[in-house]
Amino acid sequence: MSQPAARAEEAAPGDAAPSASDTRLLWGIALGQTIGWGTLYYAFPLFGAPLEAELGWSRAAFNAGLTLSLLVSGLAAIPVGRMVDRSGGRRMVAWGAGAGALLLLAWAGTSSLPVFWGIWLLMGLAHAASLWAPAMAVVVAMARDPARTITGITFVTGFTATIFTPLTALLIEGLGWRGALLALAALQAVVLPLTLWLLPAEGERPSTAPRPGFSLWQAVRRPAFLQIAACFAALSFVSIGLTAHVIPMLRERGLAEPMVILIVSLHGPFQVAARALLFALGKRVTMRGVGKLATLLTPCAMLVLALAPPALLPFLLYALLWAMADGLMTIVRAAGVAEILGREAYGTITGALTMLSLLPRTLAPLAIALLWEGMGGYGPVPWLLAGLGCVAAATFFRAAR
Repeated sequence: MSQPAARAEEAAPGDAAPSASDTRLLWGIALGQTIGWGTLYYAFPLFGAPLEAELGWSRAAFNAGLTLSLLVSGLAAIPVGRMVDRSGGRRMVAWGAGAGALLLLAWAGTSSLPVFWGIWLLMGLAHAASLWAPAMAVVVAMARDPARTITGITFVTGFTATIFTPLTALLIEGLGWRGALLALAALQAVVLPLTLWLLPAEGERPSTAPRPGFSLWQAVRRPAFLQIAACFAALSFVSIGLTAHVIPMLRERGLAEPMVILIVSLHGPFQVAARALLFALGKRVTMRGVGKLATLLTPCAMLVLALAPPALLPFLLYALLWAMADGLMTIVRAAGVAEILGREAYGTITGALTMLSLLPRTLAPLAIALLWEGMGGYGPVPWLLAGLGCVAAATFFRAAR
């Protein structure tokens, strides 16, 4: 048995005998992550057009806000991961969610571009403290069956874009962009008490806590870690870039607005369908196998995006392929890291993976915006994303081997 696998057995979360059922943990994380991602991330690109129209900001200037947020969240990933490994993440996830609500309120009250950038710089700390990585560390540390719990969580969070894309569009249409932000802030504020109520209190020492003598430097020098890091970095550029630009990209291709909203909104149901299949297969598949499939689907989806004519069916195929890839990789990023690298210092290790994805995550929205401005359109963007998808597939296959 390999050393990481042996550590995974010895540090299995089931040994911690959590005080609440996995079901309560599942719903506490799932509801908080659905609202958090919907209000603090997926809603962002829909505010671009009204802010550009009212305040005269350029697309690159607007997307620089998300770039700053991703930069700060990446830099904070390792310190946050260490704190979660040492003392648990329940309070951090809750108070990070509360900070996100306050920052949405601040955004609703500003017309200054520098203030907007400052708000999104601080939003990066809220992202690092409340979204996904610390939440998954809580699950890995406390759940009796982490893989099953994570899969269940992704069933719920898979509907985030489906819920929040049309909801945010309706709020902006009915309340204006400032009123929409106030409504989203009120919804986000609910996550703080919800998290504290549903998530069980941590014990004195989380099961993912590193043993004495643990060296992050030695951990990140392992070939499998470096290969997974390269894969995640490439996929981060693809995912973040698409999130920020897919709506104007589809509009540019000549698709009608209802069709654009439909294609974006179907991302969630298609993700859930892929996860349902994975759940049904159970022990017959491994996270290594799931990761291989997901990384192969990514460049296929980008090629369809590049070549599809402006009709519904081809873009539905793109939406299906990309949603399956993205949905499965969400599980691989959480449970797959534990399977391949072990659970010891899980928060710190996943923080290091996030930090190594910092540059592509940070550059993606702004780089694609600059490419759009320089080329006069999004024409070369899908080809760039397809190439990065091939890099992700090649590096993950090596790590899985």
